[in-house]
Amino acid sequence: MAVTDIRQRTAVLFIAVMLGHILLISAQVNSKNGVPLLEVVTFGVFSEVQRAASALTGGVRRAWSGYIGLREVRGENDQLKRQLAELQVQFQQDHAAAEHAQQLEGLLGFQKQIEVQTIAAGVIGAGASPDFRTATIDKGSSAGLKANMAVIAPMGVVGRIVTLAPRAAKVQLLIDRNAGAGALVERSRTQGVILGSSAGDGLLRMEYVSGVADVKAGDTIVTSGIDGIYPKGFLIGTVESVDRGAGIYKIIRVRPAVDFNRLEEVLVVTTPSQANPAEGVS
Repeated sequence: MAVTDIRQRTAVLFIAVMLGHILLISAQVNSKNGVPLLEVVTFGVFSEVQRAASALTGGVRRAWSGYIGLREVRGENDQLKRQLAELQVQFQQDHAAAEHAQQLEGLLGFQKQIEVQTIAAGVIGAGASPDFRTATIDKGSSAGLKANMAVIAPMGVVGRIVTLAPRAAKVQLLIDRNAGAGALVERSRTQGVILGSSAGDGLLRMEYVSGVADVKAGDTIVTSGIDGIYPKGFLIGTVESVDRGAGIYKIIRVRPAVDFNRLEEVLVVTTPSQANPAEGVS
């Protein structure tokens, strides 16, 4: 072991002496430009090291700048998205306000045109059951409303008041299966009774119309006033189809003029009807 260690130390010492000798020679020998060869070699080696370090530093700097820039772009993008969402919400609010103002303007114009006295009310709720179609309005007994007062809209007949509270009222919609109203065909003056939908198809039924009566698809159906609830002449809807039934009466389907799913503002008729309620009309 001792002989091996001595040999290894001798080899290392020899190499170190040779490198030192080479360095001394390089320091004394000049290049063609007069610069010591050792300095040229040292400069070349360290310049490559500097080049590599500079490239690495530049890459890191560019990557960091790109990361910072990307974060800024993402931040700006998120801000723009938030601003766009806020503008969209504001647009929807402005659009809804404009639509509401237009509806109120139309309601006011309609209120001035009709001859009966009315009170304007807003729809604040709807019945949850599909079998019983009702709506809740924001006026009640404290505003002078009473049961069985007719409720109308610029589009046509809406229904009647069935339940009252001091500041609200429940309206039975005309499309409710238990609702009814005296009606007539505007063109031929044929009379019948409009009943609510029982098939869930959104259509009304006009019953007790003779099989020989003059009624056809496209005819306009209006209130007859014989039920003592709805004033005469208000629009109910349009005849969708006319079929001959098994008995003496026709089967008439009427599409209501009012879109009951989009009611927002209505008028409650406070003028008493001159007719007495018809039997069998609820």
